[in-house]
Amino acid sequence: MGSNEESAPSVNASSIRITDITQDADTLTFAITSQKTSSSAGVCVFRTYEDFEWLQQSLFSQEDVPGLHGVIFPPLPGKPLPSTSHTQAKVLKQLGFLALGDEWRIYRMALELYLQQVAAHTTLNKSKALYGFLSSSESPGKQRGKKGIFDRLSQAMEEIRKDGHKDVDKFFQSERDSSTHLSVLFKVSTEKFLDTVLTKQKLAVACGHFSTSLHLCVNHDNPAAVTFSRICLKLSDIIEAVKVNFEKVSDNDISTLGLALDLESRYQEAKKEMLFRRTCKLVELEAANRNSERAKPNKKAIMDGVQKATQKEFNLISSVAKEEIEQYHRARVSVLRDFLICWCEKQLSTAQESSALFSKHLDAFREVAV
Repeated sequence: MGSNEESAPSVNASSIRITDITQDADTLTFAITSQKTSSSAGVCVFRTYEDFEWLQQSLFSQEDVPGLHGVIFPPLPGKPLPSTSHTQAKVLKQLGFLALGDEWRIYRMALELYLQQVAAHTTLNKSKALYGFLSSSESPGKQRGKKGIFDRLSQAMEEIRKDGHKDVDKFFQSERDSSTHLSVLFKVSTEKFLDTVLTKQKLAVACGHFSTSLHLCVNHDNPAAVTFSRICLKLSDIIEAVKVNFEKVSDNDISTLGLALDLESRYQEAKKEMLFRRTCKLVELEAANRNSERAKPNKKAIMDGVQKATQKEFNLISSVAKEEIEQYHRARVSVLRDFLICWCEKQLSTAQESSALFSKHLDAFREVAV
């Protein structure tokens, strides 16, 4: 992999942490710590979301990495919307679960996972851009290339034309069909689970209002209402406990299964993008084959050279893509399993705590009501 492999020291993926987030108007700045595999000394840098975009674009555009189009790039979460001028509905639509949690905690976890996955990738972790992103004291993204509207329009037209192109390999055609189907299922599952979590949060808010309202029923001036007031106060404590339970359960949902569904949804799209890049190269190869067959004698050698070079590149992309897909299937099972285990453990722990607390409240309420 040429110069890319020679000059970029490797970073310990598990050491990467986003330790703090600061907000200045609409800009979030992330404090990122990491350490090289060859050293125990840590490094701390400060990056904005635009720096993350620069890193992703740099990873996409490595010209010295053979077969790069066959790589499933770890998906970068969408841009955060910290401004209060944005409605909650708009933020939820763009970021989903990543918009929930206090002080962008879930979003921080998603960005942290993104960096860890890039640093753990056997090809991408050799990038100079990654090492500079994690070690340089200066912002790396001073020169950021952006696609113009004509480039985006051209890409959209190309997708319409090539997306339905029949594949010559049954393995890749099956993966394309599967990705199209699964991406829809995971998107729907994520949206439905998000609705469930938001409903729990609304119930928690309603319980808070109810608990406060019960305090308004307390009357210290009327001796005849002493018992009723005590019942209201105790019932308020119970409803407050129910509120806290809803909050803990929804927080567990967000930080485990919610984050896992969001991650899997973004990875399904990343896999689809990789398969589309390979399809584009397949269309290019078929065109090169036709041009070689139809070439006139004076251009035959040139067209044959183009055809052989395109065939070699396509074979390499396909080889890398197949390894990436097999690795992806192994990794996604492991990641989803770990998130599910964590989800079950957290919810079980919360249920045990809430059960013990509710039992105490019930005993105390019985004493008051007698």
